[in-house]
Amino acid sequence: MKLGIVGLPNVGKSTLFNAITSTKNAQAANYPFCTIEPNTGVVPVPDERLDKLAEIWQPNKKTPAVVEFVDIAGLVKGASEGAGLGNRFLGHIRECDAIVHVVRCFDDDNIIHVVEDATKPVAVDPDGDIECIDLELVLSDLELAQNRLARLTKAAKTGNKAAKAEVAWLDPLVAHLGEGKSARTFPFDPEDEEQQFALREMGLLSAKPIIYACNMDDDGVADPEGNQYYQIVKKRADVEGAQVIPICAKTEEELAELDPEDRALFMEDLGLSDSGLNRLIQASYALLGLISFLTDGKKECRAWTIKRGTKAPQAAGKIHSDFERGFIRAEVCSFDTLMACGGKMSEVKARGLYRSEGKEYVVQDGDIIEFLFNV
Repeated sequence: MKLGIVGLPNVGKSTLFNAITSTKNAQAANYPFCTIEPNTGVVPVPDERLDKLAEIWQPNKKTPAVVEFVDIAGLVKGASEGAGLGNRFLGHIRECDAIVHVVRCFDDDNIIHVVEDATKPVAVDPDGDIECIDLELVLSDLELAQNRLARLTKAAKTGNKAAKAEVAWLDPLVAHLGEGKSARTFPFDPEDEEQQFALREMGLLSAKPIIYACNMDDDGVADPEGNQYYQIVKKRADVEGAQVIPICAKTEEELAELDPEDRALFMEDLGLSDSGLNRLIQASYALLGLISFLTDGKKECRAWTIKRGTKAPQAAGKIHSDFERGFIRAEVCSFDTLMACGGKMSEVKARGLYRSEGKEYVVQDGDIIEFLFNV
């Protein structure tokens, strides 16, 4: 899973990136465009189930699922036409599975709020900031869709049925984008395989799933419902079907520098039950419809990320293509079942709770699986 962190300059993108990756890879400075090339960090997905399996097995290796974060340079109004650092950064977004849009939700006269011109600070306006970034993505998509429509319209006039079918939905899509609306709000047909293939080929930026990360001060994170800026973003996210999480990038950066014991005490003092990174990853999994299954043993305990609804052979293919090609069956028990049996697989089997599943089995979150295959 690859998440692109975007937002206007000086909203806290690089500070958040530094925090969640526990690095100083991204230079954080109070001026626009301090991120020139996209910084990339790969972080493990926290999973207490994997930790518990590792306690039981004491394996040679413990391998968590991972998330790749990309810190993309600050966009400004006009980016789709080359303003700021231009279209090259829109290309970085195109490579991501989802967007983490960092939105400024705090007041601080010492930090410049940039929308279009770095010499003209403006008042904090989360709704306007979101619209500014969204519009640049929409305009980029509009140009792409218009070019494709023009090409396919010519093909449709020659009697090409596939081109005619695509024009039928591309035409209203262009009109939709032309009104400044994101592709996320367009009624695509998920059952239309040819349309879905075309969309993957196009890679529309404004169609990507989005998480709004509301960057607040400590007081705001402690009581997000009482923060007027957070409420503005939450209202918008509800309409779009997007995820929204409150976060204090500066606090997260401080937490990342502490050892686990001090971190827990600091979080308790701040009234936080979970870190911003954990909440961000949880929101990402929910947004993209992802789950994890587990494999265990003395050699390795590992978590694997798959789409919800994935069947056993395709889940096996995540481990190795031979597992999917020669799939025979899956031996399965849930993590909760294992824990209910005292963490002893022998007890799971003694109670008849260890199951054999075939090719049509849909893998569930937290399944512990051993795949049997023959190639």
